Amino acid sequence: MIQVQGLIKRFGPKTILNKLSLEVKDGEFVALIGPNGAGKTTLLRILCSLSKPSLGVVSVAGFKLPGQAASVRQRLGVVSHMPLLYGDLTAAENLVFYGRLYCVPNLASRVEQVLELVGLSNRCGDLVRTFSRGMQQRLAIGRAVLHDPEVLLLDEPHTGLDQDACDMLDRVLRDVAVQGRTVLMTSHDFLRVQNLATRFDVLTKGRIVASTESADLSQDGLQAFYRQALEQV
Repeated sequence: MIQVQGLIKRFGPKTILNKLSLEVKDGEFVALIGPNGAGKTTLLRILCSLSKPSLGVVSVAGFKLPGQAASVRQRLGVVSHMPLLYGDLTAAENLVFYGRLYCVPNLASRVEQVLELVGLSNRCGDLVRTFSRGMQQRLAIGRAVLHDPEVLLLDEPHTGLDQDACDMLDRVLRDVAVQGRTVLMTSHDFLRVQNLATRFDVLTKGRIVASTESADLSQDGLQAFYRQALEQV
């Protein structure tokens, strides 16, 4: 579903991604972990066609980037650090707006379904600028899955959320994973991501240096695997 080979991304003289290769199969939930500045957000920006690779081959759902960006975007749901919502529209109006962009069929019923999924049915008529950070993030997840995308890209989705909002987000992500979508998520929250992802890739210094399946984690868990991976670089 996601294939990256020999990806290089430079900003001026600085190399952010250095011959990175990655494959995420259909239906996998992969957590991308690594220190700040490792290139995680840059990778996701390239995958969602917001940034162009300097060199390398990148494809999502069988379409190559950047040449077939329009086709890729139709198959993606993206959640970034910014919720990308309109504060002077209600929750329902935001979803209707995005749903029309994606030509979502039976839009009214789909909006109701998504609002129920993210626990915002009782706030559907409220302006988004009145929402807490956690509520906005829930709605952002709803926006991302509204058009039933094949691939979800999530960049630190738990950042800035309180405990209740994180629990709600985890429930939504589990529901999304059960539906068979392919998910690539960056995270620093090892305790939460260990219970969500099926695979963990460590990205540091612009390349992936270690990978493990959730079933293969040792008794010490994800934190120990991560530390060992960094020590071997």
